[in-house]
Amino acid sequence: MPLFRLPQTLLTAMLALGSSLVMAASAESAQPNILLIVADDLGYSDLGSYGGDISTPTLDQLAHDGVQFTNMYAAPTCSITRSMLMSGTDNHLAGLGTMAEALQPFQRGKPGYEGYLNQRSYSIADLLKKGGYSTLMVGKWHLGLEADQGPDQRGFEQSFTLLEGGAAHFKPSSVDPTKIEQVHYRENGKAVTLPDNFYSTDFYTDKLISYLQNSKKDGKPFFAYAAYTSPHWPLQAPREYLDKYQGQFDQGYDSVRLARIERMKSLGLIARDAQPANPLPVNPTLPGWDQLSPEQRRVESRKMEIYAAMVDNLDHNIGRVIDYLRESGQYDNTLIVFMSDNGAAGENHTQFYPPGVHTDNGFANLGQKGSQIDYGLRWAEVSAAPFHLFKGTTAEGGISVPAIIQLPKTLRRQGMERGVARVDDLAPTFLELAGIALPNEAPTDTSKHPITGKSMLSMLAGNGSPHGNDSLAGELFGNAYYREGNLKLLGLRPQAGFGASVQPLQWQLFDLAQDRGETTDLAASQPETVQRLKDAWLKYAEQVGVVFATH
Repeated sequence: MPLFRLPQTLLTAMLALGSSLVMAASAESAQPNILLIVADDLGYSDLGSYGGDISTPTLDQLAHDGVQFTNMYAAPTCSITRSMLMSGTDNHLAGLGTMAEALQPFQRGKPGYEGYLNQRSYSIADLLKKGGYSTLMVGKWHLGLEADQGPDQRGFEQSFTLLEGGAAHFKPSSVDPTKIEQVHYRENGKAVTLPDNFYSTDFYTDKLISYLQNSKKDGKPFFAYAAYTSPHWPLQAPREYLDKYQGQFDQGYDSVRLARIERMKSLGLIARDAQPANPLPVNPTLPGWDQLSPEQRRVESRKMEIYAAMVDNLDHNIGRVIDYLRESGQYDNTLIVFMSDNGAAGENHTQFYPPGVHTDNGFANLGQKGSQIDYGLRWAEVSAAPFHLFKGTTAEGGISVPAIIQLPKTLRRQGMERGVARVDDLAPTFLELAGIALPNEAPTDTSKHPITGKSMLSMLAGNGSPHGNDSLAGELFGNAYYREGNLKLLGLRPQAGFGASVQPLQWQLFDLAQDRGETTDLAASQPETVQRLKDAWLKYAEQVGVVFATH
């Protein structure tokens, strides 16, 4: 005899919801299109819908009409996130145990550290292609440089990509190229020459729309992956955007950051009494606004103006793609996913590009061809607000990203989603919505790693996180995290460039339900919890094959 019985009306509603999801995903003729848009190094607070001060009307409308996530996780850096996105599993299994550019001697030759999306990983593009989809990609690949490692070899029928992790946004010079210009663009696996008027975000959008127009002729649903390189370094924007934000950031880092946090509270993204992360301490190498000279402030403001111009232009181009979908009658049957690939970027690339023939960082040229600037750690703290640290770390500022998902019209739901999801959950979500079964290969020493992310389809219907109180874990550059429910064990090593430091991990414990800013370390008061979560993380590390110089 059952312990309880659901009311008939509730049972009927649940069955109807499940039936509608299955019907929408099972009939091949009704398979939805899938548009996946990934921004590069976009911070959590940069969009208007996330409290930002940059004009992003397209993405703000998408957030209003769809589901806006407050707890979406990526990985700490770009290629690591992309490996999880493509494979639906942990980066250490997918071949990007670390970035190819950061591979350490003690990691070379180890399984999962191949530096490209390995052959033991599934590719969501390949699975969707086999399931009847046209598969299209533009933008940044960053999952392998060799001919047999490109997107054309991993399921994309049409692709125009930058193979590396970064490049100038304008056409590189062909004379005496600097390091940044030694990059490779490929269309369907073949080398191409960029047009003279190339600007990355504009060109990728043009190319994507042309692919969409061509694929519409075959009558199949599409999977389109727009991997924009904006607003990744170097900060460069089309001339018509460069002065749009003039003077807007003259009040300095702290004022802009605090204003964003207040808007987040007003929007309901964070609680009214939420404690944001503490900025890094002021020191001679990392001064605050008050320590800058008038000329230094002028330059710092300009950097943020150019960054804002890039984000504005990105939003405009995403709007062009959405306008095409509306005009072509495909919008209502398209799943649209937008997210950033990691937290805000605080690197200093400028140091590698001294002034010369191909580098002009004079004030008048900032943001234009030849300038090689980042916006630095202090503006990265602004973009990462209200979180702690930034790209390259497993702190919330490194892995918490803005994310918006709009379902096809028949399944559409609006609202803010506070449940936890992660980038590797997207692949199984796409498959379930498309009515394609998860691959079920018998495990052997050479079989592909199973998709371990969890479909978000039920979550998108309003039924909570697919992870519940399950754990999430990760590692990069020797930094680690283990999240169990709202508890997060954070392990950070002193940063030493790209490499995984051999210095011991410094373990901290946070209750993210009360402290997303990671301001109050509970480790000293809860040593047993720290040890339990640390043991669980070590078990995860062993399962996926994390390689350290020392634990």
